[in-house]
Amino acid sequence: MRISDMEWLAGQDGAVRERVLAHLDGAAAERLAHEWRWTARAEQVAPEGDWRIWLMMAGRGFGKTRAGAEWVRGIAENDPGARIALVGATLGEARSVMVEGPSGLLSIAPWWCRPAYASALRKLMWPNGAVATLFGAADAEGLRGPQFSHGWADEIAKWACGEAAWDNLMLGMRSGMRPRVLATTTPRPVPLVRRLVAREGVDLVVTRGRTADNAANLADGFIAAMQDSYGGTRLGRQELDGELIEEVEGALWTRDLLERCRVRHVPGDERDGALLRRVVVAVDPPASAHGDACGIVVAGLGADGRAYILADASVERMRPEGWARAVAVAAAAHGADRVVAEANNGGAMVESVLRAAEAGLPVKLVHASRGKAARAEPVAALYEAGRVAHRGAFPMLEDEMCGLIAGGGYEGPGRSPDRADALVWALTELMLGRRGEARIRAVG
Repeated sequence: MRISDMEWLAGQDGAVRERVLAHLDGAAAERLAHEWRWTARAEQVAPEGDWRIWLMMAGRGFGKTRAGAEWVRGIAENDPGARIALVGATLGEARSVMVEGPSGLLSIAPWWCRPAYASALRKLMWPNGAVATLFGAADAEGLRGPQFSHGWADEIAKWACGEAAWDNLMLGMRSGMRPRVLATTTPRPVPLVRRLVAREGVDLVVTRGRTADNAANLADGFIAAMQDSYGGTRLGRQELDGELIEEVEGALWTRDLLERCRVRHVPGDERDGALLRRVVVAVDPPASAHGDACGIVVAGLGADGRAYILADASVERMRPEGWARAVAVAAAAHGADRVVAEANNGGAMVESVLRAAEAGLPVKLVHASRGKAARAEPVAALYEAGRVAHRGAFPMLEDEMCGLIAGGGYEGPGRSPDRADALVWALTELMLGRRGEARIRAVG
């Protein structure tokens, strides 16, 4: 079957593919079953273009190992002169995962083109003469000297001698017409991964993906169970969603700190509302009426004296009447006894739109005399002291929090930390204001 035919067939729906299979004899069907273009998802196939490095950075269970093994197999079967480096975090992992594992090179090889495996020599040898040699990144010096035409570097984010091993591998990529390397990894913000991502668009292409992309090949219920346990958390975003989550130097909040402050329920009872002394909704209104983001965060004061972030109800690209309605809905849903709204940008407008949305909202207008980061510093100290918890995960809010820098500045997503600013107002009201139950003053 020609490559063009295979590409056409791989793009057809299940009914067409079944009809084609029905007309094949046993040998042809067996060969088709070993054609990677037939079984692979599009993102598991090497991208087009004149790249030197292909970085596949995706969640666990995405199919990275299978994609790497199939890429190597395709090279070896079609290039008798291929000299391929197989580099795992350790030599043991290169053997157990890249070669001998369920998605490794020996498992995926068809019987008619199976490489000979000389374990003691750390080599795989294909019938046509192509050779792959195993290495462990933990012995970075072991990569010094040999030369290769291709390389597969697996789980580079866990390489103990990451940059040294990578540099020695790349210095050895000097054989053949167009040396290339595939690096497969679950993302972690280690120096090597950050360095490679910075080369995207130069001589490197990146494939990103989530665990859920490979749901058809994972155990029933696995995706749902993982999302229930880790969805939205730093671990889940990294290990399941394949996100590269970096720490900003000098940030008021770190990912580790937020993870330590995460809870599933307000302690003592799953009926959170019954345990909260107060609930406030804080609002950071957009600076204009043209659809900028509006930060809306709900927080409560628990019977244990700890503050709990209950919801991020922020909205984007809404006109004033839209975000004001979102505030009213959040206040009603959580039984808020106060709505705290920043009034620096058009206090009269803020008052007017909130009254129009819900006349009975217990609104308190506040004015900022310091910058967002300066206002956030005492709130961040509450987290350090263990006095604030997040009931669940709030990825967009937490990304903004981790972008606020001590001493001023912001290096998070978006133009402004609107969600984080709303959180600061909410916790200032609950934890840093005058002690005791403040009287509620409605606007108007």
